[in-house]
Amino acid sequence: MKRPYRVVVAKPGLDGHDRGAKTITRALRDHGFEVIYTGLHQSPEQIAETALVEDVDAIGLSLLSGAHLTLFPRVFEELTTRGLDDLLVFGGGVIPEADATKLKEQGVAAVFGPGSSLREISHWLETQLDEREDL
Repeated sequence: MKRPYRVVVAKPGLDGHDRGAKTITRALRDHGFEVIYTGLHQSPEQIAETALVEDVDAIGLSLLSGAHLTLFPRVFEELTTRGLDDLLVFGGGVIPEADATKLKEQGVAAVFGPGSSLREISHWLETQLDEREDL
């Protein structure tokens, strides 16, 4: 890792299940990332504002409620409003493959489902952010 990258892990919407978000937060911290976990029930506005205030390099969105096709694009809108449309955004949760494809078309860099390797996610994020450092 070229430097300790800052990452927001957020739970948008009314989804009340946060075990996955807490697990990825801990795994990313163990890997050397500085992680800001926003907690449950965050609005897209709150997530974008946290990203701005915390000066992060990436945002991880965790969602199990099925509202990903609504909430992820709203997060992107709020990021754009704040001039943060260049942030790396990745997602996780129970997201059907067809929806994951749509999210990627809308700018989500990667979608990780149940059973994804925490080590692979950490290495993927490190690689993505290291490549951006070189630009």
